[in-house]
Formats: sequence, C-alpha cells, structure tokens
Amino acid sequence: MKNMKRIAALGLSAVLAATALAGCGSSSSTSTSTDSSASTGDTAAADTSASTGDKVKLTLGSWTSQPEVLQDLIDAYEAENPNVEIDIQITPYKGGEYWTKLEASAGGGTAPDVFWLNVLHIDSYADGGILADMTDAVAASDIKYNFPESLVNSFVRDGKNYATPKDFDTNALWYNKDLFDQAGVAYPTDDMSYEDLVALATELKDKLPDGIYPFACPVDFQTWYYQTVYANGGWILNDDKTETGYADPKTQEGIQCWIDMIDAGLSPNASTLAETGSDAMFEAGQIAMTLAGSYMVEEYSENEIIKDVIDCVEMPTFNGIEDNCINGLGYAVYEGSKNKDEAIKFAIWLASAEAQKLQGESGSVISARFDAQDLFAKAYPQYHLEAYTNHSDIAYPLPVCMNAAELYDMEATWLTKAYTGEMSLADACAQLKTEADALLAK
Repeated sequence: MKNMKRIAALGLSAVLAATALAGCGSSSSTSTSTDSSASTGDTAAADTSASTGDKVKLTLGSWTSQPEVLQDLIDAYEAENPNVEIDIQITPYKGGEYWTKLEASAGGGTAPDVFWLNVLHIDSYADGGILADMTDAVAASDIKYNFPESLVNSFVRDGKNYATPKDFDTNALWYNKDLFDQAGVAYPTDDMSYEDLVALATELKDKLPDGIYPFACPVDFQTWYYQTVYANGGWILNDDKTETGYADPKTQEGIQCWIDMIDAGLSPNASTLAETGSDAMFEAGQIAMTLAGSYMVEEYSENEIIKDVIDCVEMPTFNGIEDNCINGLGYAVYEGSKNKDEAIKFAIWLASAEAQKLQGESGSVISARFDAQDLFAKAYPQYHLEAYTNHSDIAYPLPVCMNAAELYDMEATWLTKAYTGEMSLADACAQLKTEADALLAK
C-alpha cells in the first residue's frame, strides 16, 4: 500500500512519546483486546471496521488502564446511535507498543477507526497519511469555542484538523505539609513568583532533616524549563520548525534559573535526580516541593507515605507571567477507515459536553472541555487541583515537530552537561543548536 511505504520511510515507530497522558474506558458489546492481531493485517482485524448488517461496526484504539470509562462513553453513544456498535482495542503504551502496533495496522489497512493520538505524533502521522481530515466536521461543531485554543490548534497542521481534544495535562507545584510543619515554614500559595519559590526553598534549606531537600530541579522539558523559557520570551522552535531557539539569551535564562537552584543546594544534583527521579523522591518524603504534571495525581493520591500530607498550588509566575505548558491527547480518525464518516461523527461526539462530562467524572484525566475541567478537582476534593485548570486557557502548547523525540533526547544530552557543571549553559546550548538545527533540516 502507498501509506505503508510512507510509514516505513518515516520510521514512525522510532518516534516514541517522551510524555504520556493517562486515559480511560467496559460492558457487553465491547471486546477489550490486548493482543497483536491488528498488526498482522489478519481478516478478523480487518472485519472490525466493516458494516455488519444494519450495524456500523467501529473500533476505538487506546492504551487506557481504565476501560470501564471508555465503556461508559460507548454505552452512551450506542444508546443514541443504535445503528453503531463499537469495540475497544487496548494496547499497552509502555515501550512504544501502542505506536508500533498502530503503525503496522495502518500500513496493513486495519488500524482502529478512531484512536488516541498525542501531539508528539501528529506531525509524523499527518505526513504519513494515517489521519483523516476532520476540518469540516470540527467547524460545524462547537469545539472551537469550548476548548483551550492552544489545545485545539495542537491538532491542526496546514489548516487541517486531525483530532478532537480529549484531555490535557498541565503542571502544578506540590508540597509536603509535614515537612513544612516540621520546619515551621508557611505553605506555598497560588500567587507566588519564581523569586518567592527560591526564597521559600532557601528558608527551608537549613530547617529540614539531613538528606531532605527543599525542591527538585531535574532536566525536564515539559514540567520545568519549557514553562520558564516561554514565560521569559524565549522559544524552542520557530513557526515553520526549521530552526531552534537555544542560542537566544531569553531561552537560556529560562533554563539557567533551575540550574541556579541546584548550585544553591536547594535541589539534589542532576545525577541523583536522573538516577532516582523527582517523583520517586517526593513520594518517599525526601523532597519538600516539586513540580508535577496532572497525570501524577492518581499515583500521588495512592501513595501511603504522602497521600494524606500533600497538596498543590499553581505554578509560580516567571517575570510576572503565568508559566504553564499544556500537552494534549485527542481522538483521531484513521484515513483508511471503511466507515470514515461514522468514525468522524463518533470522534466529534467524544468532544461533546455529554462525553466530556462522563470522562471527567471518573477523575482519571482533566477533560479538555471548559465546562468539564472542574470535574477533575471534584474527583479529588482533598487536593487543590484547580491549580491545574485555573489558567489552562493561556498555557503554552508543547513545542513539537516531526523529530520531537529525537529533539528532546538531544536537549537532555546537552543540557545535562550544563546541569552537572560539565560545561556552561551557553556552550551546551551552542552545541545543542548546531545538532538540533541539522536534525530539523533532514
């Protein structure tokens, strides 16, 4: 097939997401599959996209660990559309298995009719001819007015809409109340600046037990330095994705601020964080404050060590600017679907008020629609999770390109040298820009 050649040429399975969004989905008409039949192009897999009698049969591909939530959505849709029957196809996300299977099945003409797509893969998949153009359907819906503009536009390429928004993740500042109480220091607040964060960490430093740090500054793009880079007027990719902004002093200032905290002893060093991880250290009570994406809430809430002694506040501002990075998950439609119109109709419905409410009430993710975002906080009333949604409408979109995974790897390699003091940030960024711009030129 033509698309198979394009997919193979792109080497899409190498494009593994550096971040993931948690998702969800259970009942009689749905079969949950975790085998690899779709990747073999077998007849049974092909038949799942075909009409059977008076029923239009669709498949929905995801990597969710909560299929009951997806089943609730399917039950509601099938009740309103009795001519449609939808099966769930679940593939593990770990190790890129979801993407490998999706690409193989797309090449064989048996991909799910509707499937989860994150923004890290949209460039490659749109170029590979996998994604159906949903522009007209999106224009005829209320999506434009009911979702963060940056999130909707994350799924637009060359003026074409390739997915409807499902959920998103932003970031917040988490803190351990027990450690603050032991130190006799006031808790963080929503209205803090970066300077306030540094002052708070400095106040904590000499009052915490040995081996416990005030804060954590790992080499993390989405949750740490992209946010301050953009709030500082810096940039990572230009509009046509032909050049990187690592040489811009404003970009470097947005990265240097975190290195400064390590140098001041307010955070474990980069090597320690690379080995153990900031989340693991926070969950072990070894860090008083950390930044975390909304996808960490479920894990934090189930951790017996910290779940009853933690809370969160909004990201500190940087240079007076709200600094938060938004990453999104959407519902895409397979271009080769045998029932593409019906699949697009289902994908549009999944962005409706009804569907987003059903998803949001599960507390599994932040439903992307404005009128359902508050349901995430209501699912965990013990925490101040409004910190994730209060300014979602002005959050900075995650910068992505055809080579996003490789770009992030390059960043980690070179910026780690600056975080560890092996070389200056200016020198590391100069080397990074040379390699990254060459990558974009491929």
